[in-house]
Amino acid sequence: MADMLNSIDISARGLTVQRQKMNTVAENMANAETTATREGGPYRRKRVLVEAEQVPGGFSGELQRANTKLATTHGSHRQGKVTQIGHRQQLTAADPEVVQDPASSFRLVYDPSHPHADTDGYVKMPDVDIVTEMVDMMLASRAYEANTSAISTAKKMINDALEI
Repeated sequence: MADMLNSIDISARGLTVQRQKMNTVAENMANAETTATREGGPYRRKRVLVEAEQVPGGFSGELQRANTKLATTHGSHRQGKVTQIGHRQQLTAADPEVVQDPASSFRLVYDPSHPHADTDGYVKMPDVDIVTEMVDMMLASRAYEANTSAISTAKKMINDALEI
């Protein structure tokens, strides 16, 4: 029974992470044309970073040691390695952190009539690609749906176990 409740907790953390990702993508899309922020300068794209933490207990099977390169869908996404380490450990998401994307740069757009244009007539615009943001939104939405489905399935299994 504890493993079932643990799976609900893991999926609930996943819901929190995916909701934060969707909110961040919405903020990026809303500010895709913002040339002046309170901090000064154009809006800088934000990302949600989630790191895995190891928690003892959980899976009953053995995980084999594996180094896997992370796949990326956009050049600004973090690249790295995931290491899964063996016997009775699980990986869960720590609290998500929203950070400004250090890899994002600004696009220069020639518009001498713009109030934020420099002396040469160029305006620094945020490097927010709407297509990339939409893909990120769809991925987060699908992951959110998968987590809600996992919670529903776990709840059904708990109810079925209580009826025995």
